[in-house]
Amino acid sequence: MGTIIADYARLMRLPGLGGLSIAPVFGALSLVGTGLMPSLLDLTLLFIVGIFSAVYGFVLNDYIDVEVDRLSSELSERPLVKGTISKRTALLMCLLSVIGAFLIIFLFFYNNHPSFYLGIISILLSAFLGSIYNIYGKKLIGADFLVALSEAFLVLFGAFMVSPNGILTIFTWIIFILTFNQVLYLNAVDGGIKDADHDVFMKVKNIALSAGVRVTAEKHLLIPWGFRLFGVGIRLFSAALVFIPVFYGTSYEWWNLLLLALVVVGVIMLSLRLLTSTIFNRKQMRKNISASTFLRYFYVPIMLIPLIGLLSSCILIVFPFIWYLLFTPLIGGKLFQPGI
Repeated sequence: MGTIIADYARLMRLPGLGGLSIAPVFGALSLVGTGLMPSLLDLTLLFIVGIFSAVYGFVLNDYIDVEVDRLSSELSERPLVKGTISKRTALLMCLLSVIGAFLIIFLFFYNNHPSFYLGIISILLSAFLGSIYNIYGKKLIGADFLVALSEAFLVLFGAFMVSPNGILTIFTWIIFILTFNQVLYLNAVDGGIKDADHDVFMKVKNIALSAGVRVTAEKHLLIPWGFRLFGVGIRLFSAALVFIPVFYGTSYEWWNLLLLALVVVGVIMLSLRLLTSTIFNRKQMRKNISASTFLRYFYVPIMLIPLIGLLSSCILIVFPFIWYLLFTPLIGGKLFQPGI
């Protein structure tokens, strides 16, 4: 029984859902500067919708890729590959995730106002783009832009669900773009480099391989300068975005800006370490990617401190880590060891 529970948790990527499902919450909190303060119930419900959305995407991805995953020894422990969870059950989980998300939306957020329907359009676009990515992601160069947009639309969804008039703020659009940039970087750059050794044999079409990223027989990693500039450009663009509110009159304390600057520098340094690697070491790469992903998550909570206060920001920062600590042992994983 314990093994089955662990496999379901692994299929849903349960330990990572604390951070991966929070985009709608960030979207709602981006409106605090307008005088609106979403209730704890609203934020909790948006987080649950985010969980349903993430589970839908992850399970559908494993369902679509199960035959390809069987070709990799590293993916042999995935539940669909092992056969401990059937493909039919996986499809049922996807369906239940969609039903659960829309039940919450219509039971708790329904409002006959354009903002509600804009929110519905946003989450439908998120689901559509995410599905296209899962189905064609390994066959379509640039599909990483689709999954990035898919996650970013969840930010707009969360904002529209609590907006009384459909008006968004500069913070909403900054978080939208930051989310897009992060997912694009994580998939196209981090994922492209980390999986370059076997993607080429699986005939995967992605930005990294098209740009010339290669791993030699001697485990030397070749990353063309064009691809390095692509990755650095995404990170620098995000770094500039987090400071835009300063020029729009948002009042920051000096320590707030210093903390934000330190986090930005840390993310860029970790990214440069990966982009300048010359030896292919997947284990080390995973550690680097996990560290930069965790650190990059700090951007939004720190940026929102003037709006939501230091305590709320700290709660947002520690919540995904507590979630991770609680649920990682459930799947038999080791803490702070990045998964496959």
